[in-house]
Amino acid sequence: MNTIKVLLDIFLHLDTALSSIAAQFGIGIYAILFFVFFSETGLVVTPFLPGDSLLFAIGAFASVGGVSIWVAFTILLSAAILGNTVNYIIGNNLGIAFFNRPGKRQYIHERHLEKTKLFFIAHGSKAVILSRFIPIIRTFAPFIAGVSQMKISEFMFSNIVGALAWVSLFLFGGYFFGTIPFVKEHFSLVIFIIILVTTLPPIIVGIRHKV
Repeated sequence: MNTIKVLLDIFLHLDTALSSIAAQFGIGIYAILFFVFFSETGLVVTPFLPGDSLLFAIGAFASVGGVSIWVAFTILLSAAILGNTVNYIIGNNLGIAFFNRPGKRQYIHERHLEKTKLFFIAHGSKAVILSRFIPIIRTFAPFIAGVSQMKISEFMFSNIVGALAWVSLFLFGGYFFGTIPFVKEHFSLVIFIIILVTTLPPIIVGIRHKV
């Protein structure tokens, strides 16, 4: 139990403890980052893992030599694309009913599914690309795309474009701006703002559909 708690703590606080974790695991930090981003985008049961803030933090960490920016970019991009693909396949083959079977623990929260469905209604096929920038919804979007039988060619195009845009924007944003004195001194505030900004779109979509 203690081991699980330690691992969970590492995954949930990677964005604020990269240097200490890198010092502890060395090159293994890349495997940890791949696992976190694959899980955050590929498994509907782990939408709580860090995403945008972690990408920004990795970029900032790379700018001071903590990790290689290009190795990180390649690994994170691969994890994002592969994660979404697996999530799509799961949704396409198993669907919502498998996770919420009668008498079984409900693994998918209805409110998360509802937000994602509303997002798909509002943005159509572009939802897979746009969802990359929205916590929670980015985890459920490929799953819903699979459940709704979106064409695999259409999904993969949106998957790759969205992953490229998402990883590039936040990773290189952190790389070029993460070492600015104000950002370094107020890093927690910057991370909070990133989370706030990326959380607003689904809230707005939900309000629009209720009005």
